[in-house]
Amino acid sequence: MTDQLPESVVVVLFGATGDLSRRMVLPALLELHARSLLPREWVLVGAGRGHRSDEEFAAEVLASAEEFGAGRPDDWDEIAGRLRFAGGGFSVDDPGELPDVLARAREDVGGTPAVVHFLAVPPEAFEPTTRALGQHGLTEGARVVYEKPYGTSADSFAALERTVQDVLDEDQVFRIDHFLGKEAVQNLYVLRFANELVGGMWSREHVAQVQIDVPETLDVADRADFYDATGAALDMLVTHLFQVAAQVAMEPPADLRDADQLLAAREDAIAHFRPIDPDDVVLGQFTGYRDIDGVADDSRTDTFVAARLWVDNERWRGVPFVMRTGKRMAASAQQVTLVLRSPSGPLSEEAEEPNTIRVSLTGAGSLAFGVTVKTPGPDLGLSAAAARLELDDVEEGDSIAPYASLLHDVLLGDRSLFTTASGLAAAFDAFAPLQGEDRPDPLPYEPGSWGPAEADRLAAPHGWVVRD
Repeated sequence: MTDQLPESVVVVLFGATGDLSRRMVLPALLELHARSLLPREWVLVGAGRGHRSDEEFAAEVLASAEEFGAGRPDDWDEIAGRLRFAGGGFSVDDPGELPDVLARAREDVGGTPAVVHFLAVPPEAFEPTTRALGQHGLTEGARVVYEKPYGTSADSFAALERTVQDVLDEDQVFRIDHFLGKEAVQNLYVLRFANELVGGMWSREHVAQVQIDVPETLDVADRADFYDATGAALDMLVTHLFQVAAQVAMEPPADLRDADQLLAAREDAIAHFRPIDPDDVVLGQFTGYRDIDGVADDSRTDTFVAARLWVDNERWRGVPFVMRTGKRMAASAQQVTLVLRSPSGPLSEEAEEPNTIRVSLTGAGSLAFGVTVKTPGPDLGLSAAAARLELDDVEEGDSIAPYASLLHDVLLGDRSLFTTASGLAAAFDAFAPLQGEDRPDPLPYEPGSWGPAEADRLAAPHGWVVRD
């Protein structure tokens, strides 16, 4: 890792015209440019199967900025001059136009530019694209960013990892999980390690339950083919939610700014995940899902998952980590909640609700403390209340989008917020029971609800904190 940007860079975006690129990656690149967080000289090469002129690709990038980014940049003409397109596909047998376009882009930026290959392509394309990069000599000095899911099972993960290690050195590999790039997720570190008020509570002595809750109102109709082959558990549980659980569960690294120590602490936490018991899982499928074009009439794909995870280390042994996510639910949220144990003393049985520490992961994030206070009046009555801090209100704060943050880290060579092979292997080991014969059948739930009622038992006795 360095703390300086390279003098120049060429970013090759595979899948440049796909949904992920339009929604996330292209707006992130333009955000970095607007913040002067890119090298002075940069070029973006979009790579795809079809054929487009540079001008046609630029028009698509502008449409992405206007729909999903900050709108048309003031210096759009300059940006458009930095955009290239390499069509004709890219495979071991045929590299298409990419080698020639990349060579010209290198000449355009001058010097010895860094090269970043960003694979915003379906997971099944990771392995052949990696082999093609090696076959056509495009890996030397390059960094390669892999989207999630990096593998869809323990076996497919291992096969992909063997290919990646055959072609690349580990320090070239950046396995992305955009939840790790969220400002608010990174604030979990600061909240815990810089505040004794919170950090002193961060163990089984004080915490009765940890909830990681990401309900979504979103539908899946616009990506039904991908979703029906994946489902909520594979798309969210073994990726985002497991990674956030590791952030919560890890032991303090000696130096939070040391990428190797931070990665080691997070990996060690995942290594202590107990394989999930299928009896501790509730899967769901919203009513009407099978009517969506591209979804099989007999699909058993889960659009909802709730699970109870146990972390078998000294700090968290016996504390359930309950996780929930799903589509077409009653509300959208991204929240980590520490449900605290009842205090000892004369009022221990009278509180209406347990004390909580709640960290919202949405946007810049927020922090809330659920506390018990005296109800105003002549009697000693108790009421639940909350104190809340919006992190957008922090002075001099200027939050950055997760993909922009992670792409900036790639340019710096900082791998601290990226997943690792050993961590992902341990995650798939913990997830493996859900891919076996004992996988529960998805239960129906109505769109606009909180999912199958059976999931409530997993959060007992406290109930899901995120609710109406």
